[in-house]
Amino acid sequence: MREIRRGTREDILEIGAVYDRILTEEEAGRASVGWVRGVYPTESTALEALEAGELFVMTEGGVLTAAARINRTQVPVYTRVPWRWQAPAERVMVLHTLVVDPLYQGGGRGAAFVAFYEDYAWERGCPFLRMDTNEKNAAARALYARLGYREAGIVPCEFNGIPGVGLVCLEKRLE
Repeated sequence: MREIRRGTREDILEIGAVYDRILTEEEAGRASVGWVRGVYPTESTALEALEAGELFVMTEGGVLTAAARINRTQVPVYTRVPWRWQAPAERVMVLHTLVVDPLYQGGGRGAAFVAFYEDYAWERGCPFLRMDTNEKNAAARALYARLGYREAGIVPCEFNGIPGVGLVCLEKRLE
């Protein structure tokens, strides 16, 4: 049975292993996410989310298959994005570092996690949704487009310690 719950300290090593598997896929040329091993993401990325109370994980039969951070924190580069909906910060929810384990890709896990994020935001009075991904991450961009997210802009920047990123900033308004 698929469940999305708050992450725990016991999840951190497995999330780190998921990051490692994604980075291995990237290095082998089987995926393109634009991450750099040892820079972003790392176990500390997940640990910071946990310590802030913002880490969520998807499990199936006790196996961690996906994870993300959800909060109201808009990264500084967002100030350079021509958002369609200018919303007060307290009404915006942001999805960060959504990962689906390459061992479990397919089966709608990414879409299910985004649906959870949307419900979570709505329940907290945040109808304005934002997220970002690397311009290189065609799979994520296609998923978000299918789920109704609009690419508000692509901002060149250094992101999470990675230089030369074209950061695709996406938005959606819940009705």
